[in-house]
Amino acid sequence: MSGKHFEDRAPDAPRLTAYDEAHLPDYICLLDADDQGSDWRDVAAQIFGIDAAAEPERAKAMHASHLTRARWMTEVGYAYLLGPRATE
Repeated sequence: MSGKHFEDRAPDAPRLTAYDEAHLPDYICLLDADDQGSDWRDVAAQIFGIDAAAEPERAKAMHASHLTRARWMTEVGYAYLLGPRATE
Protein backbone atom coordinates (compact mmCIF):
# COMPACT_ATOMS: atom_id res chain seq x y z
CA MET A 1 0.00 0.00 0.00
CA SER A 2 1.31 3.43 -0.87
CA GLY A 3 0.24 5.12 2.38
CA LYS A 4 -1.49 7.86 0.38
CA HIS A 5 -5.03 9.05 0.78
CA PHE A 6 -7.41 7.73 -1.86
CA GLU A 7 -10.79 9.12 -2.74
CA ASP A 8 -13.53 6.54 -3.19
CA ARG A 9 -13.77 7.66 -6.82
CA ALA A 10 -10.92 8.72 -9.05
CA PRO A 11 -11.37 12.02 -10.89
CA ASP A 12 -13.32 12.01 -14.12
CA ALA A 13 -12.18 15.46 -15.22
CA PRO A 14 -11.26 15.82 -18.90
CA ARG A 15 -7.82 17.05 -17.86
CA LEU A 16 -5.01 15.91 -15.61
CA THR A 17 -5.60 16.74 -11.95
CA ALA A 18 -3.30 17.10 -8.97
CA TYR A 19 -4.86 13.87 -7.67
CA ASP A 20 -3.83 12.09 -10.87
CA GLU A 21 -0.27 13.35 -10.60
CA ALA A 22 -0.06 12.27 -6.96
CA HIS A 23 -1.31 8.80 -7.86
CA LEU A 24 0.61 8.06 -11.06
CA PRO A 25 2.61 5.24 -9.44
CA ASP A 26 -0.63 3.74 -8.12
CA TYR A 27 -2.21 3.92 -11.58
CA ILE A 28 0.79 2.05 -12.98
CA CYS A 29 0.42 -0.63 -10.29
CA LEU A 30 -3.28 -0.96 -11.13
CA LEU A 31 -2.51 -1.38 -14.82
CA ASP A 32 0.23 -3.93 -14.10
CA ALA A 33 -2.02 -5.92 -11.78
CA ASP A 34 -4.83 -5.88 -14.34
CA ASP A 35 -2.45 -7.00 -17.07
CA GLN A 36 -1.28 -9.87 -14.87
CA GLY A 37 -4.87 -10.93 -14.19
CA SER A 38 -4.69 -10.20 -10.47
CA ASP A 39 -7.89 -10.47 -8.48
CA TRP A 40 -9.37 -7.02 -7.89
CA ARG A 41 -9.91 -7.88 -4.20
CA ASP A 42 -6.20 -8.43 -3.69
CA VAL A 43 -5.39 -5.27 -5.61
CA ALA A 44 -7.84 -3.24 -3.51
CA ALA A 45 -6.12 -4.50 -0.37
CA GLN A 46 -2.59 -3.90 -1.66
CA ILE A 47 -3.03 -0.50 -3.27
CA PHE A 48 -5.95 1.08 -1.41
CA GLY A 49 -5.69 -0.72 1.91
CA ILE A 50 -9.33 -1.83 1.74
CA ASP A 51 -10.57 -5.22 2.88
CA ALA A 52 -12.90 -6.30 0.07
CA ALA A 53 -14.56 -8.86 2.36
CA ALA A 54 -15.51 -6.13 4.83
CA GLU A 55 -16.39 -3.43 2.28
CA PRO A 56 -17.07 -5.24 -1.00
CA GLU A 57 -19.10 -2.53 -2.77
CA ARG A 58 -16.71 0.27 -1.83
CA ALA A 59 -13.63 -1.78 -2.71
CA LYS A 60 -15.00 -2.84 -6.09
CA ALA A 61 -16.18 0.66 -7.01
CA MET A 62 -12.90 2.19 -5.91
CA HIS A 63 -10.88 -0.34 -7.88
CA ALA A 64 -13.02 0.09 -11.00
CA SER A 65 -12.95 3.88 -10.84
CA HIS A 66 -9.19 4.11 -10.40
CA LEU A 67 -8.51 1.46 -13.06
CA THR A 68 -10.69 3.40 -15.49
CA ARG A 69 -8.72 6.55 -14.70
CA ALA A 70 -5.43 4.69 -15.08
CA ARG A 71 -6.52 3.55 -18.54
CA TRP A 72 -7.56 7.14 -19.38
CA MET A 73 -4.04 8.21 -18.43
CA THR A 74 -2.59 5.82 -21.03
CA GLU A 75 -4.91 7.10 -23.76
CA VAL A 76 -5.34 10.82 -23.04
CA GLY A 77 -3.90 11.96 -19.74
CA TYR A 78 -0.26 11.30 -20.54
CA ALA A 79 -0.38 14.15 -23.08
CA TYR A 80 -0.91 16.60 -20.22
CA LEU A 81 2.32 15.37 -18.65
CA LEU A 82 4.20 16.08 -21.87
CA GLY A 83 2.73 19.53 -22.57
CA PRO A 84 3.05 22.89 -20.83
CA ARG A 85 1.66 23.00 -17.32
CA ALA A 86 -1.00 25.44 -16.20
CA THR A 87 -0.84 26.64 -12.63
CA GLU A 88 -3.82 25.45 -10.60
